[in-house]
Amino acid sequence: MACFHYGKNVLRRSLMHHPLLYAAQGVRYRKLEVILTTTIDKLGRAGEMVKVAPGYFRNHLMPKLLAVPNIDKFAHLIREQREIYQAKEVEEVKVVSKTEELSVKEYEAAANRLASAKLNIRKFIIEGKGNELRDPVSKEEILAEVARQLQVQIEPENLQLPTPLSSLGEHKVPLRLPKSTPKPAGDEWTLNIKIRKR
Repeated sequence: MACFHYGKNVLRRSLMHHPLLYAAQGVRYRKLEVILTTTIDKLGRAGEMVKVAPGYFRNHLMPKLLAVPNIDKFAHLIREQREIYQAKEVEEVKVVSKTEELSVKEYEAAANRLASAKLNIRKFIIEGKGNELRDPVSKEEILAEVARQLQVQIEPENLQLPTPLSSLGEHKVPLRLPKSTPKPAGDEWTLNIKIRKR
């Protein structure tokens, strides 16, 4: 039995190293030339001819119409499409630079919205302790509520809150805004917060 296995292995080794077998395997690894219809990362841009594996083309690119075979008919269609849509691709997008005046107006509008609105926050209280909150209202929580309720994005440095708010009721939290923003009648920017029990 051992001789039979030994003979089979010798035969297998000698056949696997035959040059004709290697030549036949090359047919399997031949690449196809295709024309991409859309830009694909790490493969090419739309309209380029690239070489891909037949299975990749057949199973992925062709069903999703990401590429077509490289034959005259498809090459002509791609050329025509490029001529039609080329003008739309060439249009330049003009970038409008923000001037200081525009940013000052944005700051003013945001500051006025903050000063005139009242931020409502609902929290649980500790039973038997009166108006004391179970977990105090932190600066991050106030910033998230301002963004959610008032649609204004402010930075943590703009909110002057040394300690978290830990009781029910109305609170006025001072705001630090740029000096270019004119101050309101009360001489200081404040954010009105009303904490109610849930």
